Amino acid sequence: MISADKLEGLLSRVAEIEHGMTQNPDAETYVRLSRDYAELEPLAARVRALLQAQDELAGVKAMIADPEADAEMRALAEDERTALEETVEDLAQAVRIGFLPRDSADARNVILEVRAGTGGDEAALFAGTLFRMYQRYAQLRGWKVEIVSASEGEVGGFKEVIASVSGERVFERLKFESGVHRVQRVPETESGGRIHTSAATVAVLPQAEDVDVDIADSDLRIDTFRASGAGGQHVNTTDSAVRITHIPTGVVVAVQDERSQHKNKAKAMQVLRTRIFDAERARLASERTEARRLQVGSGDRSERIRTYNFPQGRLTDHRIGLTLYKLEEVLSGEALDEVIDALVLDHQATLLTAEGL
Repeated sequence: MISADKLEGLLSRVAEIEHGMTQNPDAETYVRLSRDYAELEPLAARVRALLQAQDELAGVKAMIADPEADAEMRALAEDERTALEETVEDLAQAVRIGFLPRDSADARNVILEVRAGTGGDEAALFAGTLFRMYQRYAQLRGWKVEIVSASEGEVGGFKEVIASVSGERVFERLKFESGVHRVQRVPETESGGRIHTSAATVAVLPQAEDVDVDIADSDLRIDTFRASGAGGQHVNTTDSAVRITHIPTGVVVAVQDERSQHKNKAKAMQVLRTRIFDAERARLASERTEARRLQVGSGDRSERIRTYNFPQGRLTDHRIGLTLYKLEEVLSGEALDEVIDALVLDHQATLLTAEGL
């Protein structure tokens, strides 16, 4: 459990911030204090509720132990003790979670990348299914999705699609989606009704800002070329497509979706900056811990994380052993929160153990 000194320290810090905000500080200081207050006050409210519940529980226990209390009052106190003990435990767990180290990237927007893996045309179709799931989920949460670059499959779906997803705490909700997603279903082109297995890879990268990554112009090689569409037909007759290579890391990004070379270059730089930022986060996470499960947002996409079984309407997340028989609801975005919430709880439990809380 969190020590009493740590709880009191938090309450004292919030009181200091509140006092500072009443002292007519300059605009910059007020903004900083307001941001700190908004971050700490929800946890402070939980701490105050916990301390109050603990006091009430102590009073009830004292009444039960009082030999002079009449039997009826002690019986009522016994009933109240059970409820208060549950309340204290729930609040204590909420406080423990509140004291866990926060991922500084949780509030960021993301670059979402979905790529067809093994399985040919069926893999591309599945990549399209996954991307639509994320689009619907984003719509339900009031987020904005903007396609940065897309390469369509021969019969539909995507060989690769990269999009920017912006809104409230996007990375916090989507960061556990990175990995290999496997699908089992009967393709429309399969006359024998055989189930095929294919896969797609998802990468969720916290979007980098200009200040996060210092990229020198001399480290970039920028090539322009004529954008082309399906079948080699020219989208336009100018060299509007852009390919940017970051020479020190070898990261390459090509964008041709916009007719404007300037817009394509801006989108490519956004993706390039984010990939470099993500690689640096992965390096730092690897240095901090050897436990792979704690490398939140590291971009590790080497292992299969989830299977979507269409014939049985079943979704299985292999990391936590979660199985849901509501595949259509998940793919519509409506039940994706059930999967994400379970992953968040599992991650919190892992962190609580690691932190000794």
